[in-house]
Amino acid sequence: MKSSQFDVVIAGCGPTGAMLAAELRLHDVQVLVLEKEKEPVSSLVRVVSLHVRSLEIMAMRGLLDRFLERGRQRPVGGIFAAIPKPAPEDLKSAYQLGIPQPIIDGLLEEHAVELGAQVRRGCAVTGFEQYDEGVTVELADGERLRSRYLVGCDGARSAVRKLLGVGFPGEPSRNHTLMGEMAATASREEIAKSGRVISPFGEGVYRVVVSEVEPSAEPPTLDDFKRQLHAVAGTDFGVHSPRWLSRFGDATRLAERYRVGRVLLAGDAAHIHPPAGGQGLNLGVQDAVNLGWKLAAEIHGWAPKALLDTYEAERRPVAEDVLNNTRAQVLLASDEPGARAVRRLLTELMDFDEVNRYLIEKITAIGIRYDFGSSHDLVGRRMRDIDLEQGRGLVLDRTGQLRVGGWSDRVDLVTDPVAAHDVPAVLLRPDGYVAWVGEQQEDLDDQLGRWFGA
Repeated sequence: MKSSQFDVVIAGCGPTGAMLAAELRLHDVQVLVLEKEKEPVSSLVRVVSLHVRSLEIMAMRGLLDRFLERGRQRPVGGIFAAIPKPAPEDLKSAYQLGIPQPIIDGLLEEHAVELGAQVRRGCAVTGFEQYDEGVTVELADGERLRSRYLVGCDGARSAVRKLLGVGFPGEPSRNHTLMGEMAATASREEIAKSGRVISPFGEGVYRVVVSEVEPSAEPPTLDDFKRQLHAVAGTDFGVHSPRWLSRFGDATRLAERYRVGRVLLAGDAAHIHPPAGGQGLNLGVQDAVNLGWKLAAEIHGWAPKALLDTYEAERRPVAEDVLNNTRAQVLLASDEPGARAVRRLLTELMDFDEVNRYLIEKITAIGIRYDFGSSHDLVGRRMRDIDLEQGRGLVLDRTGQLRVGGWSDRVDLVTDPVAAHDVPAVLLRPDGYVAWVGEQQEDLDDQLGRWFGA
């Protein structure tokens, strides 16, 4: 029986697992990613959206061009409950990127491997045992791996979460839906009368969203769509030439805990919800970026006390908010008279820029503000257009008087008297969130110690 030693073993090589592996490798952590599927998924799979915050993260890590080359930019407006309102004119980062999920998976796995992560396919985690210094992970073929930490990024049916005994409370699927993009031969007038069942998506393509009474465990086919369209609308609108087809339920669940000892959960292993607003993949990638530097700090021995616990403290409330807003969006999609009345009212309210902006910032994750105990409006928020490609902390100093001293092995200092930000200095965490604003060296030292250790 073979045995190998790693710093971190990650179960699951989807977007969350691959992004986490890359983040850890930025800090020279020895990472092994285990994926139970032998080959990457390459069949016809739905297009997903990379929202504003995720695109900012890709830019921050020097990856944005790779994604822009393979995706299609779309307006940010109209993403909350598919209510067709444009984004406010002065909203920064005013686009999202539509891109097939297999391409996202491939680009992030490629990035992780380039940084030195190991990926092994056809390897399923079947058991593990924690001890004082680490975790022993058992694979389906009997191989045992030793690791300092194990992270379950293995999806909604997470084996790691089940083996860990963490509860996954919430609501099971009550409604099932077919969603896809395809061409159609029906006239614009006929399609306009369909309500929200089929709607123009641009370039001669239509988005179809139709309820399904008896869902199948098999991947959906075009015939499934035609059959359900006939049942709901009395016609199949001549749909043909699908770009992608998908089937989903509205199960909504949140893990009771994100960490038990040396085992952690991220992505769909920690939270699932309907795809309303296209938030799921983005939520998982952002989990990974929050967790990566903190876990690396623990492994390298410089983490302040309880730093790793801030992963759950910060990210679980974000997931809870996503679950709640998707619940609301699902209700707004109902054809019940009450839901239709609320939808009409919300459509009117979204004519106010403040309401429209609030909902867009919620869906795209640019409205997140972590509670760092400061009243300054910037603290706890993300800062965009900042290069943190090496995954280190960063002090942006307009005063020219500050220094990072003994933290220079984990925090960079850039002195720029004409920087765009209008405060004397800021401290950025490796995930791009502002940890401190000020100008006094003593105050900066306190925050460097809080986030980056002694």
